[in-house]
Amino acid sequence: MKAAGGNVRAGLSGDFWGGLAAMLVALPSSIAFGVLVYTAISPEHAGEGALAGILGAAALGIVAPLVGRNGGFITAPCAPAAAVMSALAVELAGSGELAAGRILALLGFAALLSALLQVLYGTVRAGRLIKFIPYQVVSGYLSGVAVIVALGQLPKLLGLPQDVALGHGLLSPQLWNWTGIAVGAVTIAVMAAAPRVTQRVPAAILGLFAGIAAYFALAFFNADLLTLEGNLLVIGPIQAAGSLAGAVGARSASLLDMRAQDVSLIFVSALTLSVLLSIDTLKTGVVLDALARRRHDSNRELLGQGAANAAAFLAGGMPGAATMGATLVNFTSGGRTLWSGVAEGALVVLVFALLGGLVAWVPIGALAGLLLVVAWRMFDREMFRLALQPSTRVDFCVIATVVIVAQVGLIAASVVGICLAILLFIRDQIRGSVIVNKLDLLGLRSKRRRRTAENELIDRHGHQAAVVQLQGNLFFGTTDQFFTELEKDLARLRYLLVDLRRVQSMDFTAAHLFEQIKERLEERGGELLFSGMPSSVPTRTDIENYLAQLGLVRSGGGIRVFDTRDSAIEWMEDRLLEAAGWTPREEGHSFGLHEFEIFHGLGPAAIAELAGAMKELSVPAGGRVCSHGDEGDEIFLVRRGRVHALLPLEGGKRHHLATFCRGDFFGEIVFLDRGRRSADVEAATAAELYALSRERFEALVRSNPALAGRVFEQLAFALSKRLRVADTELRALEER
Repeated sequence: MKAAGGNVRAGLSGDFWGGLAAMLVALPSSIAFGVLVYTAISPEHAGEGALAGILGAAALGIVAPLVGRNGGFITAPCAPAAAVMSALAVELAGSGELAAGRILALLGFAALLSALLQVLYGTVRAGRLIKFIPYQVVSGYLSGVAVIVALGQLPKLLGLPQDVALGHGLLSPQLWNWTGIAVGAVTIAVMAAAPRVTQRVPAAILGLFAGIAAYFALAFFNADLLTLEGNLLVIGPIQAAGSLAGAVGARSASLLDMRAQDVSLIFVSALTLSVLLSIDTLKTGVVLDALARRRHDSNRELLGQGAANAAAFLAGGMPGAATMGATLVNFTSGGRTLWSGVAEGALVVLVFALLGGLVAWVPIGALAGLLLVVAWRMFDREMFRLALQPSTRVDFCVIATVVIVAQVGLIAASVVGICLAILLFIRDQIRGSVIVNKLDLLGLRSKRRRRTAENELIDRHGHQAAVVQLQGNLFFGTTDQFFTELEKDLARLRYLLVDLRRVQSMDFTAAHLFEQIKERLEERGGELLFSGMPSSVPTRTDIENYLAQLGLVRSGGGIRVFDTRDSAIEWMEDRLLEAAGWTPREEGHSFGLHEFEIFHGLGPAAIAELAGAMKELSVPAGGRVCSHGDEGDEIFLVRRGRVHALLPLEGGKRHHLATFCRGDFFGEIVFLDRGRRSADVEAATAAELYALSRERFEALVRSNPALAGRVFEQLAFALSKRLRVADTELRALEER
């Protein structure tokens, strides 16, 4: 019990220290992000922004782990949230028609709508789907956000008046505020150098304290810097009007003032925000899973994030996501359970209660420097390497396009990102061929055992029939490539079998192409065949039903459909043999021993001796000749009819090994080694058989040893031909 209690205390201690370290990382950034959003309305709102960042960090930190139940995550305001919200603030303020209070209400409404969308994603279990957004699009979007953040902070670092454009300000040093520049430069330098000096104290904390220290050092030379009122170089007074309950009531009441046109103003931004925050969270979860050697519940986490962002809205705070930096600091400092996240949020509240008044003295230049470092780290500089290789230049262009469009608008970037994701999917589909393999009947045969004369005819005419196995998605992006690869073959083929077992979906363009192929084959008296239709599979389109609706697959004139590929190949072989004048062997008279190929070369006396050792059997259609696992020593010869050899599989299924017709034999393995039967054999049609046991055969050859040599020689020759056919089948399997 003591050990267990010690483990609990150790776990709670680790969660506390992890939460403390995470708070030290998350709080400065949260304040900076809040200031970034609110100063986009007006510089006078910097104090309100700082408060929104603090309240957001507290609400997100406490609620997200309690609802999400995934230990180790630290949720706080983040750069994507700041970029989307500040862009929306600039857009709303730029209209000149809305008061500051109305803009703040709309920003809060956008955050709430984003939270509700996240709850919806978790409810419909879309967590896995969001992960499928291509990395190129995500990288471009986040890099675009980094550029937006950087461009937004440069004027604050330089201390430019609000009505001065950045381009003009960069070329006008007389407008720069050197105090802010010095403070920001110190912050950036310390944040860059901190990881090389110590890993125990977060770089953001060291950089922020260094910036504050630099500001007060400069105050020795300029006493005006020690004045709080009207000082644009610091955040300024932070005033929380009323109680928390009053703030929640005011936020809730603001929803009653929303109108339908307000939704149209902020919906796209809210949608963009919900997707970005979800991606940021799930990306953090993937990294945390690798460290913790576990798998988090992504859908439950989206529910937690949505609930936390709704709570942040009610508290008057910034929205956010599970942040990579704070989460990693939490984990490496001992935080493992959900209580580490709760501790981070609670410590934010404690720090604000004790030191909230000091936040007013945080320099704007220090926050600008901090955010510039965050933007630098967020920007994917590895993308420029992609431009150096021909194989990855398309990926570079995708990332660069999203980055550039994001500067025009994050909404436009989201639309472009979705379009590029579709184009990337099409590119990946058409990079590889939809054709798995393509073989004519010279290199591929059915499992029906045929006599030498029949095989020779198929060898002569096998180039007129082919089997094509397809894979993936048959749509407008892949059908042209498919037809191009097949066009030369269509000039010589009469029969074409299309194996659709690995096909996931098909569109109208592909269906129309099959109709064209069917018409071309029919011009030469041939047919197009289908096998392996992936119907009634939950994850695939019911292709057979789709083609039937289009009139391509129907009885009496449509494309012929076979349940198995082997049965379709056998059908094509029969058609080629019929065209060469062949008659089906299961029809006609019952074979005598002298008509079996394995006994060719034996004289009448030897045939008569063998006939005396044979038993004659009659098996009705569907009757069992022998079963898997049976003991026996008999070899069977098919006098008339057709039988199937079937290998039992798990789940009651059976694999079709071979079909034996008149003049063929089976059971030779047991005849040779006297082991157990390896397969079931059933009569496909009414069949007549000879059965020769090894015991009776050995009794026969005692008086005629030469007969044994001739029979085993013929048997070995027949088996060698079967092995060659098996080699061909194995080669075809390996080449798929």
